[in-house]
Amino acid sequence: MFLNTMEKQETKTHSSNSVSATCQSCKASFTIEPDHFAFYKKMDVPVPDKCPDCRQQIRYAFRNERRLYRGVCNLCNKSIVTVYSPDKPFKVFCTSCFWSDKWSALDYGRDFDFTKPFFEQFYDLLLECPRIALLNKNTINSDYTNHAGDNKDCYLSFCMFNCENMLYCTNTWEKGRDCVDCLYNPMNISMCYECIDGENLYNCQYGKFLKDCSDCFYSYDCRNCSNCFMCYNLRNKSYCINNEQYTREDYKKKMEEMYLGSRATRDKLYAEYINMIKQKAVHRCAVIDKSVDCTGNIVLNSKNSKRVFDIERAENVHFAAMSPDTKDCMDVYHVGLQTELVYNSHAIVRSSNLISCNLSYDNTFAYYCDSCHNGQNLFGCVALKKNSYCIFNKQYTKEEYEKLVQKIKEHMKNTGEWGEFFPPKYSPICYNETQGNVYMPLTKEDTLEKGFKWADDLGGTFGKETLKTLPDSISNTPDTITKEVLACKKCSKNYNIVLAEFDLYKRMSVPIPEFCPDCRYLERQKLRTPRNLWHRVCVCDNTTHGHDQKCSNEFETPYSPDRTEKVYCEECYKREVY
Repeated sequence: MFLNTMEKQETKTHSSNSVSATCQSCKASFTIEPDHFAFYKKMDVPVPDKCPDCRQQIRYAFRNERRLYRGVCNLCNKSIVTVYSPDKPFKVFCTSCFWSDKWSALDYGRDFDFTKPFFEQFYDLLLECPRIALLNKNTINSDYTNHAGDNKDCYLSFCMFNCENMLYCTNTWEKGRDCVDCLYNPMNISMCYECIDGENLYNCQYGKFLKDCSDCFYSYDCRNCSNCFMCYNLRNKSYCINNEQYTREDYKKKMEEMYLGSRATRDKLYAEYINMIKQKAVHRCAVIDKSVDCTGNIVLNSKNSKRVFDIERAENVHFAAMSPDTKDCMDVYHVGLQTELVYNSHAIVRSSNLISCNLSYDNTFAYYCDSCHNGQNLFGCVALKKNSYCIFNKQYTKEEYEKLVQKIKEHMKNTGEWGEFFPPKYSPICYNETQGNVYMPLTKEDTLEKGFKWADDLGGTFGKETLKTLPDSISNTPDTITKEVLACKKCSKNYNIVLAEFDLYKRMSVPIPEFCPDCRYLERQKLRTPRNLWHRVCVCDNTTHGHDQKCSNEFETPYSPDRTEKVYCEECYKREVY
């Protein structure tokens, strides 16, 4: 349901224009700003009665990014890799069949029934139409990738584009090569291991917020640095250990004394690295660069965008995550690349004028569509390609379409459906298969209580391991490791080491990991701040930074007040590191 008038919710006016409302899901208060009202009016949607977090949680429930299953294409009967488990009630086509001319989604067209709610009818159509096994286009030897394109020799990597030989990596959009276990490194990353939120990196390991760096290990927030070890907040430095300057010869000698090929050594270094980040390093209140009037974190080259995370080149965007190159959008997740005027949608690329769409690329004027591509003027459609003026996959003339759309919109407004995203009970996947379980985890009981789905079997094998103990040293690990079945030290799930992975471990002197790819991914995610904001005060007490005693600057930050890191305001941070 939606808040069509202020009387429908318990509200309080903070100013002549801002309004406070109470979320009808979690009961938290949230603020509706003048910009929001203007956008809702422009898009002709009602004001939502759920808070931004609850709205985002529903969109999360529609994104299975990395949970893969083995299945069979329902058209060509070939074995496929897919995000849909075998027990899901959908037709699933392999990538080749989905994009082929062997079938037409128009064959599933039907009339709209004004005696029934829209979402109920839409789900019936969803059950009939084929779904694409993976969003994976123009790739070579990269079958185990999703939300990916133009890749070569990539394995179990997600949200990857224009990359080669990337394994267990997530979110690299250009020029990634020969990396393992890296997360959110947008471009130009090569020969790296366990790097997070970096850019323009070569031969770096265990780094976070590194930029324009090479040969840096176990370091945090360093820029234009090379040959640095266990360092933090450095700029334009080389041959440093623990932020102390060394000569080139002494640095090389020190590094030779460390046996990085040993797991025991690596475990001690990792513990020291985490302690350095939490206790020694200065943390910027929010990473917002070359941007004006923005709030959120990891915001680049943007303006007038609020509560946005992992975003670049955004203008007039609110409540968004992972949405580069967007304009005039609100409540979007993984939406971008020349996209504008999109509301309450997920996984949208190169599109404009969309409301509540899912997994759809290259569309204009589309409403409540799922898995539709290269179309325009679509309403309530599924799996259409290069079609126009369709409702529920049925073809209409322009005049018929426009007349019927207005009637359906009025019907949805009366039922309280217009403007809502698809209800979570109609998601084609279960909540614990999705990114929601990463960013906003729930127990099974809470998941079901909120109306989300839950999968009791997430696949995988257990108890099939052929090797109980891994060698400590990568130099003593035989090539036969690629034929062994291993068991994760944390979750006990079986996993294996592929040949390309083993080759990179040897080249980078990295011991065989004791944890499965999923547990390693979750451990990396813990090092990123949540997609949320808290109001805090700067903790800097360095009086040389232009303040007496403790700094009094206030800010919004993704670091919650109970965290122990030293979080500085922008001014104190710059004076500390530059």
